[in-house]
Amino acid sequence: MIGPTFAAVLAAAAGGDEDAFGRLWYDLQPRLLRYFRVVAPGAAEDLASETWLRIFQGNEPAFHAWVFTIARHQILDWRRRAARKPTQDLPVTGLAEPLAPDDPAADAVEGASTRAALALIATLPADQAEAIALRVVAGLKVNRVAELMGKRPGTVRVLTHRGLRRLAARLGADSGTHARRVV
Repeated sequence: MIGPTFAAVLAAAAGGDEDAFGRLWYDLQPRLLRYFRVVAPGAAEDLASETWLRIFQGNEPAFHAWVFTIARHQILDWRRRAARKPTQDLPVTGLAEPLAPDDPAADAVEGASTRAALALIATLPADQAEAIALRVVAGLKVNRVAELMGKRPGTVRVLTHRGLRRLAARLGADSGTHARRVV
C-alpha cells in the first residue's frame, strides 16, 4: 500500500510521471496477477495488461476496488470469449514478479510458495476461490467484494469462511493431521 501519498502519486501518474506509475504498478501488479491466476490461470498476464489500460481515478481504497472491478469484468469477458472459442492453457514457465533489491533466494522460495497457494485456492469452487482471491489476496473489504461479485456481504463472508476451512482441511490432510479450530 502506498498510503498517505497515494493521491499525489496517482495524480502524477495520470499526468505522465513514469516513476509515479511505476510505484502504482509495483504496489498492485503482484496482487492483480495473483487474482487472475486463481480465476483465469491461462489468461492472467493478458487480462492484467488489459486491466492496466483502464486505470486512474479516486482515492487509494477506491482505486484498488476499481482495479479489481475492471479485473473482474475482464474475467467475465474472457470467459465469454473462451466459451465461444475454447483455448488451451499453456504451462507457466516464468512468472513476472517485481525484482527484489536484496535477497533473490528468499524471494524465489516465497514466489514458489505463493504460486502453490494460488494453485490450491484455484481448486476451490469458483465462488469460494474468487471470494478468497478478492478478500485475502487483493485485500478488499467485504462490502466491495460483495458489490463486485453481485452478492450480499453475508454471502461473501460465508464463501470466504467455507473456502478457508476447506483449504485448512486440505492442508491438514496433506500434512497427515486434521485441521483444528483454535478457540
